[in-house]
Amino acid sequence: MQFKRASLVLSLLAAFSGNALAQTCPGGSPLSYPVTKKVDQQDNYHGTTVADPYRWLEDANSAETKAWVDEQNTLTQGYLQQIPNREAIKQRLTKLWNYERFSVPFREGGRYFYSRNDGLQNQAVLFTMKSLNDKPRLLLDPNTLSSDGTVALADFSVGPNGKFMAYSTAASGSDWNEIKVRNIDTGLDIEDHIKWVKFSKTAWAHDGSGFFYSRYDEPSEAAKLAGVNYFQKLYFHKLGTPQSADQLVYDRPDQKEWGFRANVSDDGRYLIIAGTQGTERKNRIFYKDLGKKDSKVVGLLENLDAAYHFIDNDGPIFYFSTDKNAPKSRVVAIDIRRPAADQWKELVPESAQTLVSANVVNKQLVLNYLTDAHSAVKVYDLRGKLVRELALPGIGSVSGFGGKRSDSETFYSFTSFTTPSTVYRYDAKSGKSSVYRQPKVDFDPSAFETRQEFFTSRDGTKVPMFIVSKKGMKLDGSNPTYLYGYGGFNVALTPSFSVANLAWVEMGGVYVMANLRGGGEYGEAWHKAGTKLQKQNVFDDFIGAAEHLIATKVTSPAKLSIGGGSNGGLLVGATMTQRPDLFAAAVPAVGVLDMLRFHKFTIGWAWTSDYGSSDNADEFKALVKYSPLHNLKAGGCYPATMVMTADHDDRVVPAHSFKFAAAAQAAQGGPAPVLIRIETKAGHGAGKPTSKQIEEVADRWGFLGRALGMTPATDVAAQPKAAGAPVSGAK
Repeated sequence: MQFKRASLVLSLLAAFSGNALAQTCPGGSPLSYPVTKKVDQQDNYHGTTVADPYRWLEDANSAETKAWVDEQNTLTQGYLQQIPNREAIKQRLTKLWNYERFSVPFREGGRYFYSRNDGLQNQAVLFTMKSLNDKPRLLLDPNTLSSDGTVALADFSVGPNGKFMAYSTAASGSDWNEIKVRNIDTGLDIEDHIKWVKFSKTAWAHDGSGFFYSRYDEPSEAAKLAGVNYFQKLYFHKLGTPQSADQLVYDRPDQKEWGFRANVSDDGRYLIIAGTQGTERKNRIFYKDLGKKDSKVVGLLENLDAAYHFIDNDGPIFYFSTDKNAPKSRVVAIDIRRPAADQWKELVPESAQTLVSANVVNKQLVLNYLTDAHSAVKVYDLRGKLVRELALPGIGSVSGFGGKRSDSETFYSFTSFTTPSTVYRYDAKSGKSSVYRQPKVDFDPSAFETRQEFFTSRDGTKVPMFIVSKKGMKLDGSNPTYLYGYGGFNVALTPSFSVANLAWVEMGGVYVMANLRGGGEYGEAWHKAGTKLQKQNVFDDFIGAAEHLIATKVTSPAKLSIGGGSNGGLLVGATMTQRPDLFAAAVPAVGVLDMLRFHKFTIGWAWTSDYGSSDNADEFKALVKYSPLHNLKAGGCYPATMVMTADHDDRVVPAHSFKFAAAAQAAQGGPAPVLIRIETKAGHGAGKPTSKQIEEVADRWGFLGRALGMTPATDVAAQPKAAGAPVSGAK
């Protein structure tokens, strides 16, 4: 659709002015918002002038911005503290959260490793043991790394000999990691210390002499949280040496956007390098023969034409899962001596299901698929013959199956909306699964039900959604409902257990998760249908989900709220500005809300693969049409809104939320509040302490409960207790 320049300029300027160009809304806000100054900042995009009056809020370190943050937090906390059942919600959340939970264990160097949280610990604790019957030994407790639990264990890997562990920590939710090395026998760190690591794992050399990792150059102090991240480099760190002595393995000074992920084959012979470019699902593959001294890095798959995930190898025969000529992915074998595509051998062809992960255990391929957004697991031999399909406990999500081809056992977890993550041991020889760890949560799963429905989006596309509620829900339009979505970056939303969502349903709410285009539920075609010039499909899907819930009388506009984080925050911001009449409340969290400038901060440039860029004239026209910041209309009737962000978010910088909240407060013409909740010593979400998670969820449900007219006197702390082991409530 072509824009008329004059009308576009007027509409964009009107979003930040007092001119009543948009719909009028009766009634003023009962809140007195802090005065947010406007500056005369205008930018020219391909001949179109766009005002950006809150540009000054992009400087998170300025005294003026910090004062604004303090004023906004004072207003928000004052509002939240007046909500009658907020404390009861927090108490119930605390009780629900207080259950023992485990990660999926794995075996390396003759030891098992897993993490455990005893309930309310801010961070899970890492343990090791030599056998499944051995007494676990504490290996690393991240709760001791800071007084408030804001330093998290971001990642760890164990050397092949089981002697050392490289582990990464992140402070205050930052994407920046520091790597240290721990002696597993003594439980003490050695002197090795690596900094300025971001978006990297560690891959050990087969002899345990050191590991490969990726990093960026050290940024200036001013650029640590908001500076653009370019020119990632791959290094090898030899144990016992300083970081300054690390060997540069591969970089591309001619390609600032390229990133590198290293993996060492189980036989120790090859270093496999996945060359990424932003968040594009496609990647390149390089390899280095570690058995030859001073060998060069060799390009194997360099066209950036598909996604390639290394699984395993038989000498020079590499196994990959790929969506090359297979949008839902397949498994192929590539002889690196004859790598041409016409020489590939297809082991497992593309199916109607979407292949999401592949592992080799017991000389068999374990393939994890999605069928209408829930898991199915199949086992094949290395020639591609089906061995068996695993029987799962119900409709839910599976993860795990790590290990080596020599292993006869592996572990996986199963979860659903009403089943806490249960760990299973899988005997790869017999094909039998047995429960290894099963948590007990203070609720009765039989009191809840899950159903999957399909609705029709604007263009006729069928889109699935999951609806979770108490059993016997009345379809009279009176149910307070929280509609959640994401719709981007090939991320598939699948059923999983959430204490937060359980508390909402216990309160009498309905939880709905929509599987929108842009995600990975149905492969690359589904993803691409929600990107760049087709991004509006995602918002249409979300609007279609809301309209379906209203039409089927699950809820009504006065009882419907929406939420999402990161790209999901964009989803909420775009949808509430396009169809404010559909919703009573909205919670955009850590959202990408300024679609014209997102690529100018940290790793934002990488998202252009999904969004496009305002630097491109055609993509600018699409972006400005839905950018939440630029589509607020003065005097509009917007739903009750609580924007959520964090001061240390160095992925989606808080300026997005700051500017949107300021503009929304200025634009709001109705009585519904527009607030912003700014968490301190927190980032985009990863590694957030349990205590902060509970506070955040209590504030969200309290805010939405008030906005949707839920009875304040509801006793959310008095709920049924679990009767025996949890079972799946999915249908």
